[in-house]
Amino acid sequence: MCELFAMSSRVPATLGFSLERLARRGGADGPHRDGWGLAFYEGPDCLLLREPRPASESPLMQFMERQGLRTRMALSHVRLATFGDRSLRNTQPFARELGGRMHVFAHNGDLPALLDEPFPAGVRFRPVGNSDSESAFCGLLTRLAPLWDAMPMGGVPALAERMAAIAAYAGQLRELGPANFIYADSDALFVHADRRTQCDGRLRPPGLYLLQRCCWRSAPELAEAGVSLTTVRQDVALVASVPLTDELWQPLGEGDLIALSHGLCFGADGQPAPPENLGVGRTPGQVGH
Repeated sequence: MCELFAMSSRVPATLGFSLERLARRGGADGPHRDGWGLAFYEGPDCLLLREPRPASESPLMQFMERQGLRTRMALSHVRLATFGDRSLRNTQPFARELGGRMHVFAHNGDLPALLDEPFPAGVRFRPVGNSDSESAFCGLLTRLAPLWDAMPMGGVPALAERMAAIAAYAGQLRELGPANFIYADSDALFVHADRRTQCDGRLRPPGLYLLQRCCWRSAPELAEAGVSLTTVRQDVALVASVPLTDELWQPLGEGDLIALSHGLCFGADGQPAPPENLGVGRTPGQVGH
């Protein structure tokens, strides 16, 4: 199965160490040799980098590890192909515009039934490739589009409304197969956890892990801009298919749905969710099998 990674932070941060760990799983320490992708957000837009080659052998990935970009929101995917050929069009993350913002999606799991559902002419969001993951993304955007279309220029739907729409669709996906995914709309990162093939070969939770950090860091870029305060609070939330460090990563439960924004975690009601109570992300009746 593929592997996912995402970061949300209060102050723009780089991903060098995390990318190095993730890239090694893309062909060196893991079998995920069929492609990789990175999305770095800057406001409503994002820089999307993708290659249908092993991340561990990519000079571009190595460059990003060393130089990196500062961002408040990023997500990444390393691919082990199950559906769809090894090509750029099937390399995640996938991106589309909606509401004047770039929306990005990455998925881990198998949803073969989606490939049997044709996209009729006139449908707003259609796959470019032939993977189940891109079909899932198009289906998700189709359900979210009414919320965004109702907003004035530059407006963002309420977090709780977006969470409800995503939770409802995620519940449908779980009926078809493992549906771990990370979705970003430039305002927030949405993380849905399901089941994953574990080291013992069994398909079971956890599908994703969460790590939250809080620290104080120097900010020389502020001093250069003439701001006297050069020490700032940094909140960071990291999500990964498997823990990337020796820190205490928290496993997410089957059916958990959380939102990350500026390094903080939010539950289904759009309110901050403490780390010890992530289950509030589940929607009653849609918790899964």
